[in-house]
Amino acid sequence: MKTAFLFPGQGSQKVGMGLDLFQETEVGKKYFNSANELMELDLKDIILNGPLEKLTETRFTQPAIYLISVILGTLLCNKGLIPTTVAGHSLGEYSALTIAGAITFDAGFELVKIRAESMQKAGEFMNGTMAAIIGLDQDEIENVCVQASEIGVVVPANFNAPGQIVISGETAAVKSAMKYAKDSGARLVKKLNVSGAFHSPLMISAKDALIKKIKSTNIAEANLPVYCNVTAKPITQSNEIKKRLIQQLDCAVLWQDTVTNMVKNKITKMVEVGPGRVLQGLNKRINPTIISSGIETNIDVNSYANEHIRK
Repeated sequence: MKTAFLFPGQGSQKVGMGLDLFQETEVGKKYFNSANELMELDLKDIILNGPLEKLTETRFTQPAIYLISVILGTLLCNKGLIPTTVAGHSLGEYSALTIAGAITFDAGFELVKIRAESMQKAGEFMNGTMAAIIGLDQDEIENVCVQASEIGVVVPANFNAPGQIVISGETAAVKSAMKYAKDSGARLVKKLNVSGAFHSPLMISAKDALIKKIKSTNIAEANLPVYCNVTAKPITQSNEIKKRLIQQLDCAVLWQDTVTNMVKNKITKMVEVGPGRVLQGLNKRINPTIISSGIETNIDVNSYANEHIRK
C-alpha cells in the first residue's frame, strides 16, 4: 500500500503539544534543545506552557509546528516506516522537505524562523486578513474576489477541498468579498484569526529576507517526491524546490489538487504527521476512499510502528 505523510500548517498548534516527545525520546530532546538555541529564546516553554495567545503569534506558531512535526516524522522514519511520498500544507511543506532529506532540521528551522518573522512583520505592516468560505466552487470564489477587488486586494489563498476555499487580502476587501459570498449562497463565511493576509500579494514584502535565506541554504535533492503547494505536483530537484518555496509565500495553496494527484498516482493511505486533524478532515471531503490516520504523540508513533512492522 502506497503511503503519503502529510504535514499540517499554521492553525494546528495547541499548548502542551510534544511534551511526551521531549520527555520520552532522544530525538525530541535534541530537537527541542536545538530549537531553543536557534530561536535564542525558550520556545519549549512557550510550546509546553503557553499562554495560547503567545503560541498563536506567527513568529512562534510556525517554528513550533515545524518542530513537533519533524520530531514525529523522524521517529517514524527511524523505525523504518518510510513513506512513498510527502506533502505539507503551507508551513507543512518545510516539514515535508526535511523528512524527505532535502534540508536538515537546523536548516529547515532557520528557514521557518525567517519565514515566520517576515510574515508577521508583513502582517503588521499591511492591514490584511483571511476568511474561509464554505459552499461555493472555485469559479464562484474567483468571481467574488474580482467583485471585491474594487475596494482592494483580495485573492483565493487556499483551495483546501471541494466547496472549502480560503480568501486573503486587505481587510476591507476581504470583508466585501465575504458579503458577496453570502449573497452568492455560501453556506458559511468565517473570518479567520490570523495576523496577516497569507498567500496573497500582501506577503510580497516578506519575500526579500526569505529569498536571501533560501538562496544561501544548502537544499539537496529530495530522497522522496515532495508534492509542492504551488503546482500540486511532485518535485525532487534542489533548484525547483528553492523556486517553489519562494513562490509559495504569496501564491495559493493547491491542496485539493495535491491530494487528488496523489490518489491518481496510486497513493491510497495518508498519515497526518503533526498536531491536529485538519488534513484528515480535508481528505474526507476531497476523496472519502482515502485511508486517513494521524500521528500526534509518541504513543501514536509506537502504535503505528507496531501495526505496520507486524504486517
